Amino acid sequence: MKKSTRLTVWAIGLIVFALFPKFFGIYYSNIIVTFAVWALFAVSLNMMLGFTGLLSFGHAMYFGTGAYGTALALTHMDGLPLIPAVLSGGVASMVLAICIAPLVVRVSGTAFAMLHLAFAQFMFVLALKLRDITGGEDGLGGFDIPPLQIKGLFSVDMADPLCFFYFAIAVIVIALCCLWFVTKTPFGQIMVGTRDNAKRIDYLGFRVSHTKAIVYIISAAAAGVAGSVSVLHQNLVSANDAYGMMISVFPIMMAMVGGARSFFGPIYGAAFFAMLEEFTTRYTDHFELILGVVLVVFIMYWPLGFAGMIMKLKYKWLTWKQSRKSQGSAS
Repeated sequence: MKKSTRLTVWAIGLIVFALFPKFFGIYYSNIIVTFAVWALFAVSLNMMLGFTGLLSFGHAMYFGTGAYGTALALTHMDGLPLIPAVLSGGVASMVLAICIAPLVVRVSGTAFAMLHLAFAQFMFVLALKLRDITGGEDGLGGFDIPPLQIKGLFSVDMADPLCFFYFAIAVIVIALCCLWFVTKTPFGQIMVGTRDNAKRIDYLGFRVSHTKAIVYIISAAAAGVAGSVSVLHQNLVSANDAYGMMISVFPIMMAMVGGARSFFGPIYGAAFFAMLEEFTTRYTDHFELILGVVLVVFIMYWPLGFAGMIMKLKYKWLTWKQSRKSQGSAS
């Protein structure tokens, strides 16, 4: 994509998000915030799954730790500013990942996936048992969201849904841009090489376990930020909403449906899931059943997801365009 075209797309996107609450109201704005949270969460998982080849069945432990980190910080630290409150969730998840990484990066495949399932269930039980800290099944909620302010310059009330909409979207876009930048660096190529041929990367002199650990920590921090924005949006976090099994499964499904080999694939998947849930829940309570059927269809007929379909259509379009150009020059 040309630079001018890229700038035009970004400008249109900013205008759409700026005007969206004005035209569609706060209900659909909340849906967009929820979609954005899941998009960041799915992309954070895909940094391991799609780019490094590490499947985790327990990535919810970092989403939940970020949510609880922000909730506990706001509950027990009076006067905590908004940005440090959000960062506290990402830092909490990062610290947890640093503690677990030396163990999990030594394994891969099924062992890696099942270890994370065990860790996630451990965190779930811990959140239930430590009722005095986490609130147990009732969770933590009712805390005040601090305003976004710089003393002497401005102060924005985050209790206003419109202001929070812009803040949440800005935080998530910045986090996504940071993850995208990582994939475009030389380190991003090492990630992909680790996924495709870890032995060759090792022969080239790069430490595979260290690479996995760095990706793992980055992924955990991004998931923690997604959890922080989610708890600020919902003003509530509970054990099931933070560490539940389906919280780990949903981002995997989003990555599979959207296209795990593409950075934007999980975002497509999150958008599709948001629209599917919005329409199906109007007529039935069996959203998970419909979701399962959709996943089976995609795995059987479109294993590369929406991103693969887009690339295939783009290839056909370029091939047709080239053939037309060749016929025109021949005539």
